[in-house]
Amino acid sequence: MDRAEAQRRLRGSIVPLVTPFTPEDEIDAAALRRLVDWQLRSGTHGISVTGTTGEPSALSLEERERMVALAVEAVNGRAPVVAGTGTNNLKETLRLTRRAQELGADAALVIVPYYNRPSQRGLYEYFRAVCESVDLPVIIYNIPGRTAVNLEVETLARLYEDCPNVVGVKEANTNLQQVSDEIAACPGILVYSGIEALCFPMLALGGAGHVSATANVMPREVAELYDLCAAGRWEEARALHYRLLPLNEALFLETNPGPVKTALGWMGLIHPALRPPLVPPAEGNRAKLRRVMQDLGLLAAAPGEAV
Repeated sequence: MDRAEAQRRLRGSIVPLVTPFTPEDEIDAAALRRLVDWQLRSGTHGISVTGTTGEPSALSLEERERMVALAVEAVNGRAPVVAGTGTNNLKETLRLTRRAQELGADAALVIVPYYNRPSQRGLYEYFRAVCESVDLPVIIYNIPGRTAVNLEVETLARLYEDCPNVVGVKEANTNLQQVSDEIAACPGILVYSGIEALCFPMLALGGAGHVSATANVMPREVAELYDLCAAGRWEEARALHYRLLPLNEALFLETNPGPVKTALGWMGLIHPALRPPLVPPAEGNRAKLRRVMQDLGLLAAAPGEAV
């Protein structure tokens, strides 16, 4: 897929799926297939695995590769598959990105290396090495709150010019000035919101869509937010933005994906296991999340605590 085709296809709500585990702490392939089918029936435009919401740091490299393989198989060409392949180790990132291409993923989502706190020159060299190793479209994932370094506009623009397979950037960044500058500096670039409350504002700035954890729980509505904006129905989109706001907030009362998995467990879609050091939300936050979900009609009755 060349840049022009990627920038045509990779738009809308790309759900960052959780990684479901069995009670025995193995990847739950059956649950993943159910989640993919539900997402696509609900209008989700793309499927992403092993991004932040997929607990990649708790997965082995082999498990990450298996998740990509399972997703490609489950989607079966019905929508683009975006594989999270980034780490803070270049050799591991190269391995995962090459393998994602071999397995049939449509694009790679590559996070800014975390913990290392590289310079902008270091970031340029890192991403250029990744891009030169594959023909796969690459979406750079800028999430300063988790990586402790911000990919600056000038660095992104240089990568966009020098690497033909850089097609977009996922911005988990509250700085909307940077988003505007990126769109202005990189004609045609796909900019996705990685912050739930900013999905609507980024679309208004010219964003290409969003990679929102909330889509795990309300896929139809999160996809509709994009569809309404794409159709120019801004008042309806604004109303939907505010309808989603309480859930956006509740799902981040504690570290993602803890609340998301709790919600999906209550909905009967997964066994809501997390891998340490992540743990289920505290009881007070579970109660807040439960109230929001009940208000939105996501729970038929007060859920039990057995799941």
